[in-house]
Amino acid sequence: MATRQPGAVRRAASRASRGFDPRAATRRTVTSMPAIVQIVVAASASYAITHLGLGHAVPLLAVTITISSLGLARDARPRVVLENAVGVLIGIALSEVMLLVLGKGLWQVAAVLLVVLAVARFASPSSAFAAAAATQSMLVMLLPDPEGGPFVRSVDGAVGGLVALAVTAIVPRDPVGLARADARALFAEVGSAFEALVVALRTDDVRRADEALRRLRSTQPLLDDWASTLESAVSISRLSPFLRSRLPHLRQQQSLRLHVDLAVRNLRVIARRVDTSLGDGHDRLGLADLVERTGRAVVVLGGSVDDVERLPAAREALSAVARRLDPAVVAPGAPVTETIVVLMMRPLVIDLLMATGLPHDEARRRLAVV
Repeated sequence: MATRQPGAVRRAASRASRGFDPRAATRRTVTSMPAIVQIVVAASASYAITHLGLGHAVPLLAVTITISSLGLARDARPRVVLENAVGVLIGIALSEVMLLVLGKGLWQVAAVLLVVLAVARFASPSSAFAAAAATQSMLVMLLPDPEGGPFVRSVDGAVGGLVALAVTAIVPRDPVGLARADARALFAEVGSAFEALVVALRTDDVRRADEALRRLRSTQPLLDDWASTLESAVSISRLSPFLRSRLPHLRQQQSLRLHVDLAVRNLRVIARRVDTSLGDGHDRLGLADLVERTGRAVVVLGGSVDDVERLPAAREALSAVARRLDPAVVAPGAPVTETIVVLMMRPLVIDLLMATGLPHDEARRRLAVV
């Protein structure tokens, strides 16, 4: 009998079989354009300051530190940018001191690399931090000495790090737009999972229940991306005068994401329960109607990411669902397995009501009395 592969293995095999995807590549490039523009502006500024302003002939480290500090990763928080810059500056400063003391040669390269990696690892738990420091230290050891004497490269590195930090605030990467895009992707997947679950309940179709469960299990990376982007957006907005007015909206999104995360975890358990109970030919139309109403309310809640004025409509739709969460109302005379699903939906709806801004006690009061 053939065994089922884990979801991650199947997805990896599917990606490998597809090969290069032009649409995905185009989407990836378009999404990265704010970061690309930011890096180009920052690297050009670093070069101009060090070469034209300070007269350094080849300010290689100023440009490379700027690029490596910013990077193309979605997490462009000022703290992360600063950590990256400090990491490479540690590598440069240590290697320049050791270069003066030890000179150049094979064993000196090994000694500098050993010391820089050890110091960087002691200073930060990030492996990228240590790698960046070590890379820059090797540039110092292997490249010809610059004009201007010792520590010219340290000055270049400091300029590159400061420019990267400044550009993070002055030319931000549209973190608010990225957060909204992550939220839309999540709500689209959750909405599709609700649709599949409703069809599964109406038609007693185990395959559609499997699809719903698969979709819900795939939402965790989307939730994690949304959390990371929001954290980055909040950090940048605190620093940037151009984005500071967005902070209240971003903090509201953080609360929304937290409670949606809890709701999705509950929904996975519910989908699993439904998946294991289907196939017996039992009528579950009442439960299907309840899940469909909940799914429609979640769609309205997802719309609040772009238009916060939709929150009251989402709250009212979820309150209407909450008032029906009584097994005797949804499925009178149903077996215990169906009754349990209705009861399991109560904490799910509480989480969703809290995502609209209601406190926990008020959300609980909106539930049907069982």
